[in-house]
Amino acid sequence: MPKPNYYHVGKIVNTHGIRGEVRVVPITDFADERFKAGSQLVIEKNHEYIPVTIEKARPHKGMELVKFQGFDNINEVEKFRDCFLAVSGDQQDELADGEYYYHQIIGLDVVTVDGRHLGKIKEIMSPGANDVWVVQRENQSDLLLPVINDVIKDVDLAKQVVTVELLEGLE
Repeated sequence: MPKPNYYHVGKIVNTHGIRGEVRVVPITDFADERFKAGSQLVIEKNHEYIPVTIEKARPHKGMELVKFQGFDNINEVEKFRDCFLAVSGDQQDELADGEYYYHQIIGLDVVTVDGRHLGKIKEIMSPGANDVWVVQRENQSDLLLPVINDVIKDVDLAKQVVTVELLEGLE
């Protein structure tokens, strides 16, 4: 049986306290679902996937404080610092029209409504009210695109292209 695809949903950046909690920077729009008690994730460490179950989690200063079942002290979780938390592809739910998983967007080509190629989406940031897609451009600094209807005009996953309208001041 082939190994399922895994998609990052968070990065463990540090430990918290002495009772086995870790600080996780979420990289998902579904933090409430992914980090709720009972959720099954894997810790990606050196190309190995260590299955874990969330015992409890709570938001803290823009991060999630997460406790895994069976890991009860700092010594057991220190080795996971800088590792990614991931979910298997078969755990992903169908999304409504116009909603996308990060892995579907990262790597797409970005073109303007008049056909000008801008670059490829290399990262997604979630700083507040809406996501921001970071477009890597050749010989220029990265372009930050707010994910709002006035800017993102079309996402064509089949063609791997996002069509955008650049509002004044974006470029």
